[in-house]
Formats: sequence, structure tokens, C-alpha cells
Amino acid sequence: MTDRKRGYGGVSGSSKDALVAELREATRNRRQRPEAAETPRPAAQPRGVKPFDFSELPAYRELRMQRAAADMMGIGNPFFRAHAGMAGASSVIGNRSYINFASYNYLGLNGHPAVDAAAKAAIDRYGTSVSASRLVAGERPIHRELEARLAAVHGVEDAIVLVSGHATNVSTIGTLLGPKDLILYDALIHNSVAEGARLSGAARLSFPHNDWKALATTLEKIRHDYERVLIVIEGLYSMDGDMPDLARFIEVKSDNDAWLMVDEAHSLGVLGATGRGIAEHAGIDPTSVEIWMGTLSKTLSGCGGYIAGSSALIDFLKVKTPGFVYSVGLAPALAAAAIASIDVMEAEPERVAKLRDNGLFFVEEARKAGLDIGLSQGYAVVPVIVGGSAQAAVLADRVFQRGLNALPIIYPAVPEKAARLRFFVTSSHERAEIAEAVRITAEELAAVKAAGSVLKQLVNR
Repeated sequence: MTDRKRGYGGVSGSSKDALVAELREATRNRRQRPEAAETPRPAAQPRGVKPFDFSELPAYRELRMQRAAADMMGIGNPFFRAHAGMAGASSVIGNRSYINFASYNYLGLNGHPAVDAAAKAAIDRYGTSVSASRLVAGERPIHRELEARLAAVHGVEDAIVLVSGHATNVSTIGTLLGPKDLILYDALIHNSVAEGARLSGAARLSFPHNDWKALATTLEKIRHDYERVLIVIEGLYSMDGDMPDLARFIEVKSDNDAWLMVDEAHSLGVLGATGRGIAEHAGIDPTSVEIWMGTLSKTLSGCGGYIAGSSALIDFLKVKTPGFVYSVGLAPALAAAAIASIDVMEAEPERVAKLRDNGLFFVEEARKAGLDIGLSQGYAVVPVIVGGSAQAAVLADRVFQRGLNALPIIYPAVPEKAARLRFFVTSSHERAEIAEAVRITAEELAAVKAAGSVLKQLVNR
């Protein structure tokens, strides 16, 4: 029997029948095994297309050059060193114990028995995560307990806790201000504030460090051009260890119908007789400041950030701030650790007093040794300013070899000529440890400078 007339595409009738039968059989098999039909085929890779090689980024090339230069000079990488256990006044790195000034455990509460016990109990009750945004299903009583305690510490109505200190500033500032507004911040403000200002789309200006007069002059000239104005300062500056004249900044913001935000990341637990921050230290009514910001990672032995202020501010942020609305709620153990840390801080003000004594002692010893501590007032943060970034890196390596862990702060975190070693002083340090740290730093800095002078002489010959 001859083949039937050819059908579509030149396929014979019999061949087409066989093809249809085959397709029907395949369809029946897929129905019996639905998972086979749901499994997508891998997309074919276009020929000649390769993923981007990020090592080609100019910034990465520069980083590799810096690392190569450090290797040639025999300088170990001071960053990402693994600590074998809890980092306190001393720490074990690579099976060796070091005097440690690189951790901001200001009141020695990280590892405190009451803090550890509270964190463990929270895990037993809530688990390690709340597994959702607080807005939907992550809310737990411990969150509101912590927020109430933070509000009480700052003397305001309410607070909101977020999972990242950096994101707290970025998200809050980015939410509250917009293109018709102005943000003015201290020239030495933390990166998170600058990033939040950029995100907001508002006009942004920096003013000279702690210079409330310059701020007032600027506002007199341009305040009328904007709807809302936010001024941002820190309670204790994390790179320099000094503080603003809070009363004067409150006067400036009041005279110019502006909001004032104070970042207390490094001043909570440090300033004030009971560690409540710069308002307590300066004897200022805390309700005269619109926005208080802080972190849980320094004094409060956890991780995360918070905003404290009026009930209206907090209600607004809880439904509008992306860093809160679209992020998982704070881990229960961290909330519990922060609450317990507040308990100990309030019950043992002698920790705050010991920290203050240690800070002043460090400053006195450093000055005697001829070290440049810049603007530091001896409140927990003390820089030793070296000069260039290379010198700071060399000094950090040299003191590390002698059993002292203090990290370099280099450009762009600080200006190139103001590179430094930064010392975080805690209440757990003993005077002997502080004196030893200053002695080692002074000796090694002298050696670094001497080597630099010899090198200059050789170059100039």
C-alpha cells in the first residue's frame, strides 16, 4: 500500500501518525509522573558568553596592589584575624594571648553570667530566630520588653529595634527625609549616616567637626530653601573619642526649626554617671532631642540598632522603615542579652566609673609617652595618630608581634594624613595592661618613624 499524501513540512501521513502516537504516549507518561513535566530543562548556555570577572574592577586591582605591597614589606594583614574565644581585655589569636584593645565590650558585659543565662533562656523559649518580619509573624514579647527598656534608658516615650546598627541609620534617615529636605551632619559622622542621607534624596551638607557656630551660620543662609531639616551628630565620636556640646546644638536646631538626631552607638554605657549617654553627661532633658539612635553591639552585648523618641515617631517607623518592615525580627537571644546588659549596667554603676578611670589613665600615659591622641577626651575611644596609612599598618603589625592587638584605621575611613591605631578602652582592662600597651606603642612608633627617616635620606641622596 502506497504511503498517504505528505502532510505539513513534507512529513508523510504514516510518519505523522506515528509521531502523533508517540506524543500521546509521552503525554500519558507525564500525567502519570507530574514531577517530570514540572522539571524545567536547563537553559542552554550561549556560546562565547562568560560571567564577569570581578578581578577586573579597578578598585579590586588597587586592593591587590596594596596587598602585594604589604607582602613585600612583610606586613601581616591585620584584618579578619580569628579570635579563638570571647574577646575581652585579652584575647587568644593563633594560640597566643594578646592584650586586646580592638573590641568595644565597654562595660565587660559580653560573657557576663547573667547575660549569657538570659540569652540561653531566650533560645529555650523562642528558638534561635523569630523566623519572620515582626510586622507579619515575628513579633515576640521580648521585643517590646527591650524597646521599653531602651526608651526608659534614654528618658523618652518609645523605641524601635532593628537587626543592624548600620541599617538603622540608613533606613531611618532614608525614610524620614526626601528631595525637598536638607540633612546637615558633622564632618566626622559615621558612614551609616552619610549613606542614609544619600538614600533619602535630600540635599546634604557636612559642617566642620563639632562646630555648632558654623552650623548656625549655614542654616541662617539656607534654611528657608527647604521644608524639613535634620541635623545629625554623635554622642561620642567613634574615631576620635570626643563629644559635641549638646546644649549648643539643641539651641541651633530650635532656632532654625530643625530636627536633631544623636547617634549614641559609642556613648551608651560610656557617658553619664550611670551610662545613659550624653544627655545624662550634659544634664540635658532627653526629650529636647527628636531622635536618639544607638546600637546593641557595644555596651549591650548583642547585635542590631535602635531608634528612641516620641511614640508618634516610633509608630511611623514601624510601618514605613524598610529596614524594619522588610527584615526579620531581632533574634531572641540578642534581645535577651541586651535586656540583661541594661540590668547589670543599672545595678552596677561602678563599671561605668571604672571605664572612665581607665580611659583617663590611658590618655595620661599616652601624653606622657609623647603619643598624639588627637581630640580624645578619654571616654573609651583613644586614637594614636600616626600619619600615613602605610605607617599605621606597619605600626599595627609591629605591636601585634609584641602581643598587643590594636587595629589600624586608614584612608578612606579617616583622612590619609590622620591614619591611626584605635584603642577601645573597657572597664575590664587593668592599669598594668594599659601602661604596657602605651609603652609598646610608643617604642614601636619611634622605630617606625626612624625607619621612615632613613628611607627618606636614601631616596633624597
